[in-house]
Amino acid sequence: MSTDAQARLAAERLAGLAGERVDHRFKGLPPDADGLTVRELAAQRRNLFRDGDGFTTPVLALSAERLEHNLALMETYTSRHGLAFAPHGKTSMAPQLFHRQIEHGAWGITLAVPHQVRVARAFGIRRVFLANELVDAPALRWIAGELAADPEFRFVCYVDSVRGVELMDAALRGAGRPVDVVVELGAGEGARTGVRTWADALAVADAVAGTHTLRLVGVAGYEAQVPGASPALVRGWLERLVALAVELDEAGLFADAAQIVVSAGGSEWFDAVADVFAEVPELSAPVLKLLRSGAYVSHDDVHYRRLTPFNRVPEEGALEPAFRLWAQVVSRPSPAEAFVNAGKRDAAYDLDHPVAHVVRRNGTEHPATGIEVTALSDQHLWLRTGPGAHLEVGDWIGFGLSHPCTSFDKWQLIPVAEADGTVVDYIRTFF
Repeated sequence: MSTDAQARLAAERLAGLAGERVDHRFKGLPPDADGLTVRELAAQRRNLFRDGDGFTTPVLALSAERLEHNLALMETYTSRHGLAFAPHGKTSMAPQLFHRQIEHGAWGITLAVPHQVRVARAFGIRRVFLANELVDAPALRWIAGELAADPEFRFVCYVDSVRGVELMDAALRGAGRPVDVVVELGAGEGARTGVRTWADALAVADAVAGTHTLRLVGVAGYEAQVPGASPALVRGWLERLVALAVELDEAGLFADAAQIVVSAGGSEWFDAVADVFAEVPELSAPVLKLLRSGAYVSHDDVHYRRLTPFNRVPEEGALEPAFRLWAQVVSRPSPAEAFVNAGKRDAAYDLDHPVAHVVRRNGTEHPATGIEVTALSDQHLWLRTGPGAHLEVGDWIGFGLSHPCTSFDKWQLIPVAEADGTVVDYIRTFF
């Protein structure tokens, strides 16, 4: 298939998301919308809170205004600091959001496993950074086929072991374009993946140089894994990452690279990444300073709200939590407790409990004073209610969530709502 034909097919698939029929697969959507296309339902501009519009609880919604704010803020931030941006797509696994991120200046999309790359490619993503060592032979052969079929496809992945290089080389024998790889520098003992020593890094780079199937184009890692992470320790690790790039370049190991990739950046320390990457020296080829933060797209109400770098640099702006989970009070067995009809199937709970923000009754909202989530069952949130909690069976409660990555993955079709509850779009996820 030609590049133009691939682009047309990807555009058709993206547009086709709006042609998907609404039915029982999608939680929270109006039962009377069954059979409508997503496009038709969006055009009706139904409201989350109007009884006649039919949304049922639990229902997760994204704020249209806050989503756009977050996309624009990170576009401005990365541009201001001279960073290329490949936001981590595993956060949302939503091709519509991938394309909005690219429209807001992203270089490409970061992903973690082969299935995610297949989703991105199906919807026309031309640049993919895989933040893992890829040693799955069928996946490698598929990547080689994608590279051969699309000259504009750019793919980069980690390597962190000589054994990994050997497995990749064996799987790619006879392929056309070499696969671009970066040496992953581990964040330290007890951290996650990546080479632990300088000698290991050099050995992996030399192993890549000994193949014809792989091309070494840079270095990368994940600074949030630095044990006991602090500004000084994270900066020290980032400086080691840059020093590794310099040493590999001086050894001539990037000789075939048109660009040298230096990449880091989760959602907790991108201010440190910006500071250290601003000091990357001139190398033998232009340097692509690639940031990979992904949680920013929706942000959250607990974990990343506490850890976002914008807390340290408020003059740069502030991300806004864009998710709200609406659930209904279905039991009020005593003045000190209540239960709503959302639980582990609907709300992220791996880092923190949801946080009650507002209560809706008869079309009006009031703060969720005195309401605390104490536990989650599969389909209930357990609420402790204090004397100030004005709560009745039938009330809707709007909850903030913690950890975007495990919020998106519980919902296949997510309404995008304006501030007054009018739903203007729906985001399809592929987990």
